[in-house]
Order: sequence, then C-alpha cells, then structure tokens
Amino acid sequence: MSTTRLTLRRAATVTALTAASVLAAAGAAAAHVTVHPESYAKGATDGLLTFRVPNEEDTAATTKVQVYLPTDHPVLGVLGTPHDGWTAKVTTTKLKTPVKTDDGTITEAASEITWTGGKIAAGQFEDFDVAFGQLPEDTDQLTFKTLQTYSDGKVVRWIEQAQSGDDEPENPAPTLKLTAAGDQAAASSAPAATTGTKATATAADSTARGLGIAGLIVGVLGLTAAAFAVVRTRGARS
Repeated sequence: MSTTRLTLRRAATVTALTAASVLAAAGAAAAHVTVHPESYAKGATDGLLTFRVPNEEDTAATTKVQVYLPTDHPVLGVLGTPHDGWTAKVTTTKLKTPVKTDDGTITEAASEITWTGGKIAAGQFEDFDVAFGQLPEDTDQLTFKTLQTYSDGKVVRWIEQAQSGDDEPENPAPTLKLTAAGDQAAASSAPAATTGTKATATAADSTARGLGIAGLIVGVLGLTAAAFAVVRTRGARS
C-alpha cells in the first residue's frame, strides 16, 4: 500500500472515530432531565416551571418522578399539575429560616414533588408543570435534584452539580438561573407545546446541536490534515 493511501486511510479513521464520539455525546446531552425556562428573574411571582423528563431505557418505562426543591432558598406557593394519568403529590417542610412576604411570614415550603400513576415509554418524554407563587431573591440559581424510577426498578439520580470550569457531569441536576429583576434575558416561554404532552425524545437540545456542529468541524479538520499530509509526502518524493 502506498504511503499516500495509508496516510489518507489513517486520517479518515481518526476523523470518523472522533466525530462519532462527539455525536454520541450530543445524544447523551439531549437525554438529560431539564427545567424550562432556563432562567427567571429573582423574586418572580406567579410563574410556571416545566420539568422535561425523557426515557433513556429501551425496555422499561418511567413510572415515577421525584423533584426535590431547595429549602435553603425556598420556592413559595408551589402547586403540582396532574395530567395524562399522572398524580402530583407536593410534600412540604418547615423552614429553618422563615421567609417574610407582603402577605405575612412563611414558615413552610415545598421540599418535594412526586408524580406517579403514569408512564413514559421508550423514546418518549413527559413535561411536568409546576406553578409557583414566588421565587427567592437571595440566590443566583436553584438546583432541583431529581430521581427517575423505571418499571424494572432502576433509579437514575439526576443530582450532580457542575463546578465552575468543569465539564458537565454524567447525571446533572436540573438548574434554574436567577437573574436581576427586570433582566430581559430572564424568563422566556416554557417549552413549545406538543400534540399531547408525550413526544419522541429525538429532538436534541441546544447543547446537542452544538456538539453536532463540533463533530462536523472535526471532520473537516481531519480531511484538511489528510490533504496536507498528501502534499507533504509528494513534496518529499520530488
């Protein structure tokens, strides 16, 4: 086999493997449990949060979803929304530090919302809506640790938090950013409505699209490197 052909084959192999890895990562990123919108203004009132839960298993259905709300920076006036066979149960707890509001002092707040009774089949996702009365004003983000239980008994713990400068963890917890009041980049609309609340989970999120583009860039760079190697080889022969 000629040196030129060997160089091209090696470059093509490396390019294919790298691009495949990037695209696989994109698929994984699209399957995370997420909260929408991604940001809200601090102290926002009478709003809605939507937790999108995809099913990652091929042979089991999701039968239980538990979302844990922070109590050090509590979300006030939480109401879970039942739909499509799912029943929402809100658990409250006493606050270590009561919250003073215009309507009085709040001593209890929601600490967990559990949905049961429904099913999310393979290749589908479900949107779980949560209405709130008021978001906290004394923090920059809220982390909602989530447990996802499957019909075969498997429990996926979406509880990991990314540290500044680190890569996204394998099972990240849904995180809501809180911005300065009146910030135009704050609350956007909830996820676009679908026909019913179930839909295929093949639509990638913005992270997945970014990784897909990165995969294409890797491919172009690989082919460019191969072409350069060919030119250099021919030059050495002459």
